Amino acid sequence: MQALEPQLRSGLTALNLMLTEPQVAALMAYLALIQKWNKVYNLTAVRDPQEMLTHHLLDSLAVIAPLKRQLEAMPTAQADGWRLLDVGSGAGLPGVVIAICCPDIRVDCVDTVGKKAAFIQQAAMTLKLANLRGVHARVESLTEPYQVICSRAFASLLDFTNWSRQTLAEQGVWMGMKGKHPADEIAALPSSVEVFHVEQLEVPGLGAERCIVWMRRPG
Repeated sequence: MQALEPQLRSGLTALNLMLTEPQVAALMAYLALIQKWNKVYNLTAVRDPQEMLTHHLLDSLAVIAPLKRQLEAMPTAQADGWRLLDVGSGAGLPGVVIAICCPDIRVDCVDTVGKKAAFIQQAAMTLKLANLRGVHARVESLTEPYQVICSRAFASLLDFTNWSRQTLAEQGVWMGMKGKHPADEIAALPSSVEVFHVEQLEVPGLGAERCIVWMRRPG
């Protein structure tokens, strides 16, 4: 696994992300943790470490700079700081990566599968991430407000926004991570959801289209 560290560092440079040495070490430890747990819990269909690096880690790292820009454009954080909900988080992508790179954001990763929520809790403990929490629940049952609600390969934009609507803070945003530009999914959204930006992403080492669909309540 350590043989992949130079490629990770190269990817961080390409993404213009300045991380500390402990953060780089945490990303590598997280990758090793996924590989270890995947043997028993089937967290992800991707099992090759090289593919895990590009398809999971770098894919998630590509959203860090856009996320920070969105937060900077927001009026204020909540009294207890920025809060982000990763819906259908699975192995914690991008939630755990965000927690590692952005210690000032409190990240909750929600999943209906107990073993996946347990993995997030294990990752939080192993990587000493006080700002990370795994939640075993349906997103529809949550009521706490979050400024950012994100999903990656979870559901259609319509279902994603419908199921998580009650947890979106006032002036909060949805961050939908997608592959190709999802024109049909955007067209299916109701007037109560406004797409205000579709941001193209360049993921180092990944020869595939990626984008973020940024959404909010209108008005």
